[in-house]
Amino acid sequence: MNLLIKGIYTLIIAFVLCIFICPVLIPFLHRLKFGQTVRDDGPQTHLQKTGTPTMGGLSFLAAFALSAIFMTPNHETIAVILVTLGFGLIGFIDDYIKVVKKRSLGLKPMQKIIGQLIICALFMVYLNKSGVGTEIYIPFTGGKTWDMGMLFIPFCIIAVLATVNGVNLTDGLDGLADGVTLIICVFFTMCAYAAGNGIVTAGGAMIGGLLAFLIFNAYPAKVFMGDTGSLALGGFVVACAFILKMPLFILIAGIIYVVETLSVAIQVTVYKKTKKRVFKMAPLHHHFELSGWSETKVVTLFYIVTAIACLVAFLGAQNIF
Repeated sequence: MNLLIKGIYTLIIAFVLCIFICPVLIPFLHRLKFGQTVRDDGPQTHLQKTGTPTMGGLSFLAAFALSAIFMTPNHETIAVILVTLGFGLIGFIDDYIKVVKKRSLGLKPMQKIIGQLIICALFMVYLNKSGVGTEIYIPFTGGKTWDMGMLFIPFCIIAVLATVNGVNLTDGLDGLADGVTLIICVFFTMCAYAAGNGIVTAGGAMIGGLLAFLIFNAYPAKVFMGDTGSLALGGFVVACAFILKMPLFILIAGIIYVVETLSVAIQVTVYKKTKKRVFKMAPLHHHFELSGWSETKVVTLFYIVTAIACLVAFLGAQNIF
């Protein structure tokens, strides 16, 4: 069975699984009172979201893992699954503490970072042992690579932490992180197919799971993915990018992650120094909301920007495969 057919099969299987899981999981989360707590200093329209079940990322992660494993994955696909579920586990613990233990901040920042660094270190060991190595492709150079050598270690740590937490910051509106990451998943899955890389099946599985989850997560959301889902998605994106030697392409395809993260960094830095805000609220999607944009308009804009960014990234990947 060729890679394209396997990818399509995993997509369909994951979609069907998630479609069946969500209607069971959502009422279950309701009964457990695993509801979202909404900040009262944010957009007032978000107050009505209070109590909406969170931790819904469990649905598409289960569909993703089961369908990818069903298609007899190679070692690269297994690595993507493990990294994704590893970050998902950190998010699950964080959500559990917030929702069940009623500690609004969840895991302490240092606890999150330590957990993420452990997964990052294990992933770097895999990259070294599997032969992926320390070379990365440079966009818009016709396939030229850069062997980073020892610089690869700090670069990988920064790239992994930035991507994972960038996706987490993006998860602030109904369907936003899901749809944006779905488009990025399509980009990396197509690159994997062009490269003849087995992670096509992982890509297909994640695309199918996210498509199904979007039905329940789009405005008005019946369920949120929580940190369980958002951290896992960041892990998935960065794992695929590094295995394909394309981490620099995250800066292009994942421009929304970059902008959302920068908006928070700028807001915090400027406010500490001047006590003035650059944005009405950070991350950036909240700034647009407080400027009078509807939630669906902001989400649609971010989808369009991501789609265009992925097309630009395709142009930057010419002659790589």
